[in-house]
Amino acid sequence: MRWPVKIIELEERKKVSAPELKRLEGILLTNAIPAGALVVALDERGKSYSSGDFANQLSSWNAMGRGLTFLIGGPNGIEQSTLDKANLMMSFGAATWPHMLARILLIEQLYRAEQILAGNPYHRD
Repeated sequence: MRWPVKIIELEERKKVSAPELKRLEGILLTNAIPAGALVVALDERGKSYSSGDFANQLSSWNAMGRGLTFLIGGPNGIEQSTLDKANLMMSFGAATWPHMLARILLIEQLYRAEQILAGNPYHRD
């Protein structure tokens, strides 16, 4: 990809209750957000984009000159206080995806967006 992509996996390994785990994961996610970054949280209640619309949105975000950070929560989702820090909540549709699969979906959509913007035939309407 022509855009620099850095994947950081954060995992809280403490054996705690689901609500506490979600809270601790929220702290890890919040602390990992670079200063000044535009933050997009993946959440089932977020906005859905077609691949073309996502490509156009990425182009717009890149034109802002700010770093872009995507947050993917653990199996319990992202806690509300962390979601509140996001500039946008985005969804991959009405279905709920396992958090491990969401990473692959995101990378594929980033690649697809890059190909769409470059005019390459990877994406077919």
